[in-house]
Amino acid sequence: MNNSQQCGTGRSRSRRAELIAIGRKLFADTSYDALSVDDIARHAGVAKGLIYYYFKNKRGYYLAIIEDSVAELVVRAASTHDLPPAERVQHTVDGYLRYAQHHQAAYRAIVTGGVGFDAEVLALRDGVREQLVLAIARGAWGRGDVPLVARTALIGWLAGVEGVTLDWLNHQGLPREVVCSLLVRWLGDTLRMIEDYAPECPAPARSGP
Repeated sequence: MNNSQQCGTGRSRSRRAELIAIGRKLFADTSYDALSVDDIARHAGVAKGLIYYYFKNKRGYYLAIIEDSVAELVVRAASTHDLPPAERVQHTVDGYLRYAQHHQAAYRAIVTGGVGFDAEVLALRDGVREQLVLAIARGAWGRGDVPLVARTALIGWLAGVEGVTLDWLNHQGLPREVVCSLLVRWLGDTLRMIEDYAPECPAPARSGP
């Protein structure tokens, strides 16, 4: 690939990323059905042909936005750096809640299946769960290859987290720090239960009472 082709590819990726960023803002405030491709193009200040060029149709555009949101959610939740195990767990849960709090429309779409329980959005949600389970496993045990019983227990905890988070977003009655503390303690109980079934996966030491 020559320099001009590389520049063209870079501009194309940049323009696509700009359109996704605009779409995330649009769908945060407006339902999927309420926005037409004409509306999207008008808000983005581009010809609607550009939307079709990059995404084929409105659904493709929406899925690209959800994929982008998924990537950000996983990065935020898993960015534990070199923290001790207990702090990694705390950081992962807090990152998850921060994302949900500040990107509510995208979060709801990810965990509820998006438009009409779209199968592709549900597949993205399942991918998020797997990546978050991996992040938690690495945070708790420093490894991703865990026994099936550990994965099953973590998936159960994560499904509960989704329900708690949705309820929290709907009511906003508790500070994020309190919700985080509740979920971390619940996760601690789950990790200790996993240790009972899989001693090779010891629970991190308690960081507090």
